[in-house]
Amino acid sequence: MHRFREIEFRETFDMIVAIANGGIIPAAIINQRLNIELQLLKINLRDPSQKPKYDTPKLIAPIGFDFRDKSILLVEDRIKTGATVQFAIDLLHDARQIKTFAVNGKADYSLYDEACFRFPWIV
Repeated sequence: MHRFREIEFRETFDMIVAIANGGIIPAAIINQRLNIELQLLKINLRDPSQKPKYDTPKLIAPIGFDFRDKSILLVEDRIKTGATVQFAIDLLHDARQIKTFAVNGKADYSLYDEACFRFPWIV
């Protein structure tokens, strides 16, 4: 958890958008520090065992928040192929700026980039 405290964001964000379900916990942790609007983007690609559920990511609930002209920190737990994050970026194309955060994987901000990673909050 110390890595969450130590990461420095170079931008100021208007909102955090968590890709649900995986991005909810890391987004909540980041929001404890940034204290800004937090919204959920309900996208699904994989089942609980991380096997692809669909051929491409799917939006499973309408976007219920205004993101136009906002600076967004898009949060995901893990970025493997980048398909879900790219899908989210495409959905939020009217935002002024989107930066990505991943606990593990390649993102604008990430805590780890490891092939095998176990999240402490998954039992």
